[in-house]
Amino acid sequence: MLSEAWKKLQNGSDIRGVALEGVEGEHVNLTPDIAQKIACAFATWLASKKGKPFHELKISVGNDSRISGPTLREAVIKGLAEMGCNVYNFNLASTPAMFMSTVMPGYEYDGAVMLTASHLPFNRNGLKFFTYEGGLEKKDITDLLELAEAGVFQFSQQKGTVTEVDFISVYAADLVEKIRKGANDPDDYMHPLKGLRVIVDAGNGAGGFFVDKVLKPLGADTTGSQFLEPDGSFPNHIPNPEDKTAMESIRKAVLDNNADFGIIFDTDVDRAGAVDKNGKEINRNRIIALMSSIVLEEHPGSVIVTDSITSDELKVFIEEKLGGVHHRFKRGYKNVINEAIRLNNIGQECHLAIETSGHGALKENYFLDDGAYMIAKILIKISKLRREGKTIDVLLNELKEPLEAKEFRMNIHEKDFKTYGNKIIDELKEYAEKTEGWLVVPNNYEGIRVSFDKNNGDGWFLLRLSLHDPLMPLNIESRISGGVKIIASKLLDFLSRYDNLDISPLKNYIG
Repeated sequence: MLSEAWKKLQNGSDIRGVALEGVEGEHVNLTPDIAQKIACAFATWLASKKGKPFHELKISVGNDSRISGPTLREAVIKGLAEMGCNVYNFNLASTPAMFMSTVMPGYEYDGAVMLTASHLPFNRNGLKFFTYEGGLEKKDITDLLELAEAGVFQFSQQKGTVTEVDFISVYAADLVEKIRKGANDPDDYMHPLKGLRVIVDAGNGAGGFFVDKVLKPLGADTTGSQFLEPDGSFPNHIPNPEDKTAMESIRKAVLDNNADFGIIFDTDVDRAGAVDKNGKEINRNRIIALMSSIVLEEHPGSVIVTDSITSDELKVFIEEKLGGVHHRFKRGYKNVINEAIRLNNIGQECHLAIETSGHGALKENYFLDDGAYMIAKILIKISKLRREGKTIDVLLNELKEPLEAKEFRMNIHEKDFKTYGNKIIDELKEYAEKTEGWLVVPNNYEGIRVSFDKNNGDGWFLLRLSLHDPLMPLNIESRISGGVKIIASKLLDFLSRYDNLDISPLKNYIG
């Protein structure tokens, strides 16, 4: 059984913690010593899973641009080498590249470790683990932490080897070939993006490689690309396709440079967003719609699995305009991906699992959430559309969008916050079923989703419990001006009865 201190390091199927001082009230709990113990635990776990002695294990290690990355990476490498494993140091890498090192011919390592905490603040860091089967599951991470806390390891008398590998170049070259093959430009096979200005905003994360190693070899003009240099203090903006400041940054760059397409990655490149030539953002529901359009053209009738907060308009677009099946599931990229895999296993063809956060995973690519691969699919389509005299925005012409959308995050001040939150959801469902004008949406896998007609706000809300934190996110969308406020007011009356739920965000919005 994990102690409270070690339990705090688990974040679902990842490990995350505070790696640097500098934020008031946040004390370091992910030290090099802790990282080294976790690495030893991974080696122990992997040796058992693979049925191999330590000296036969091949494990890759990489990190994103975080300030604490190199120090923690060296601690992980030290731990693995002391166990006798053969370690391959990738230095700066992307999370998807780390997984690819377990499956790419000529490499096929037994395991991979990535040091990243996605878009979290500069002082955080974490670890992700992969085998050829994909990322480790929540139970696997619990097992690793229990091994690490116990600290009983069989250290090897002979240290394992450590080899430097420029794997990001290998990974990028593979993307280049995939784009060339997919675009299959009859006029210039090697340079399907020639004549197009495509710019990247890497937000000083690990995605800067995409310019020199992917776009330029394909012939793209990348003038206007920005924040490509890795800098874990993130001086310009948080690398996050969901962040308004980040999206405004790439939107402005596209317009200022008269670009045909703009790309934005998160810190470790497992998520992506984009901007079209008109400066229109392609993130959240729009990135799902765009990828659905591309995938359903290749695989008609496929199920598209998304997270729970996607819009009603997206469902109409996927099912009525594109002929697919929209399957809303729980928040969390692993939940969405695992649901897509489950559906395929029971005979329901599913080729895309994607969250509004920008995590997109395709069946053809190991159901790996890979922002760079997702962008590669879009670039292939851009190249093909150009030969027809069209641009990528035409694929979204028929997507309608809500007039208003708002998210409220309400803290729960109760020690057993999960029981308290689930009680609110259960009682709200009872209340909704009895209240005129409230329609509880069926086949909802997370929290409660309720729709309202034109006389009651013309939209919907979804109230759910956060996956890991003591809070309840509330998403509201409406097709009419002032509709969010109407729906929020209806909810406020009900939620006011719960003393340990902080409804001040809702109250402040309603005024």
